[in-house]
Amino acid sequence: MMEIEAIELSELPERELRTMLAAGEKVTECVRVLGNTGDNIVGELLHDAETFYEWNHYPEGDVFDPHSNAQYYYHAHPRDQRPGEHGHFHTFLRPQGMPPGIEPAPLPDFEPPDGENDALSHLIAVSCDKKGQPIKLFTTNRWVTGEVWYAASDVCRMLNYFVIDHVRPSWAVNLWLSNLLVLFRPQIRALIEGRDEAIAAWEAKNPGVNVYEDRDLEVTTELSISVSDHISAIRDALKRPG
Repeated sequence: MMEIEAIELSELPERELRTMLAAGEKVTECVRVLGNTGDNIVGELLHDAETFYEWNHYPEGDVFDPHSNAQYYYHAHPRDQRPGEHGHFHTFLRPQGMPPGIEPAPLPDFEPPDGENDALSHLIAVSCDKKGQPIKLFTTNRWVTGEVWYAASDVCRMLNYFVIDHVRPSWAVNLWLSNLLVLFRPQIRALIEGRDEAIAAWEAKNPGVNVYEDRDLEVTTELSISVSDHISAIRDALKRPG
């Protein structure tokens, strides 16, 4: 797994920091409002499920915004596979929502999907603990989500296009997740760039193996996060002179 370097927030433009801070305030507000009734982000997606099954997608059929073509679902692995987390979100963007000029990476095994909007790209995964708090961001190898592979530079361009702008199955969760990807945008870009570096390093060490389908490589980059600590760091960076 590739480790990423810490992001120096003080080096980011003020406009970007203020955009991140505004997103962080929305993330915090979603959590606060849900907490008023004893609910949390993860519980919002699971309250209609009689039993929570490992590997199942929640909600069933995923969440898809037909205007942005953004998509996500929540699921969980067996506890021994991802210690400390309850489950995680996987976020995607489909081709009809991608910025102009983006094409799948020209890999030797690329096969166009049947549907014109099926060549979706995975953006980032978000691990949550049992209280519904996000604790990690991570990227994955292609086989994990069955995505179509796009170069890191193109996936980073897609990030601005991820938004779930409707109320089902939960307005609070949709707003929270959309803004979480803005709040941690610099870290997510670094994780996606590190993903391609990890793939290249693995391929160099394992010649003759189709790295994108190698079950021995699942998580490519990972970063522990804290929403409150990150918001505090953004505020501190905005106080810098000049």
